[in-house]
Order: sequence, then C-alpha cells, then structure tokens
Amino acid sequence: MTVRALVVSDTHLRSGADLPVALLPLLGLADVVLHAGDITAAGVLDRFAEFAPVHAVLGNNDAPYLGLLPERRSVDLDGVAVGMVHDSGPVAGRAVRLRRWFPAADVVLFGHSHLPVVERVDGAPVLVNPGSPTQRRRAPTHTVAWLSCAEAKVIGTEIVDLGP
Repeated sequence: MTVRALVVSDTHLRSGADLPVALLPLLGLADVVLHAGDITAAGVLDRFAEFAPVHAVLGNNDAPYLGLLPERRSVDLDGVAVGMVHDSGPVAGRAVRLRRWFPAADVVLFGHSHLPVVERVDGAPVLVNPGSPTQRRRAPTHTVAWLSCAEAKVIGTEIVDLGP
C-alpha cells in the first residue's frame, strides 16, 4: 500500500483565513500532511488535520506555535525516514548539511525560500522544498509537493503547480 504525503510549507495564513481553494482537493487524497513551517496563524494545523494526520516543524514566522512545534523532526512513513526542518540554510553545502542534521533520513523536507525543489544528490537524502501555496515570491507559481512511499522506499516526489 502506498502512503501519499502532501508536503506543504510557507502557508503564511492570517488568522481567520482559509486554505487556498486549489489545495482542498489534494488534501482529500492525502494520507498525511507534512508541513515544513511558516504556518503563521493559530488554527491552520487544525484545518489541515480535518483531512489527514499532520506533522509540522516550527518556521521563523510561527509565533503561535513557539514551544508547541520542534525546529527539526523525523517521521517514519511506511519505513521511509523523513527529516523535516524549515530553514535549510544556504544552497551551497545544503545536501551535506542536511545529511549531518538527519543522518538516517531517506528524504529531507524544508521550506523558507518559497522556491520548489526536488534534488537528488548521490550519498544524500532526496531534498524537497514544496514552495508555497500562498506566496510564490520569486517562484513562477504557487506550489506544494507529493511524497509517495511504499515498502520502505520512496516511490515518487512531485512538485504540484497550484496556479498563479
């Protein structure tokens, strides 16, 4: 059986704002939601949890979650070790740094830049930044990502374009 994780980061929602409409059908397909920080408003994780279990890390704009979320977290998805952090640091040396932070990880999820990335480097975990579903900044579009796992293997990573 395949586990489908919807990977989200940098939602930057204000209090009372709902999730982007384009995100809702994807949430209906998710077995789990992995949020790589900058949730920003209280209640957003509860909204995600209406669809699937949620694992999240603290972002640099997550004052409502101080003391509630870790800065780094490891999650097991059907035998796949997933590391999570908001800010991965500079691009230079990122793969080595994330391997050091998460030595057992098969995949490391991060956010902060709002730029979607799926990167495979020999000897390092698969690196995934889902971008942002709400603030594209320098990215051409709003994005999230899928991570699919089965039988202790990553079987797919995909950036999903939510539109401008």
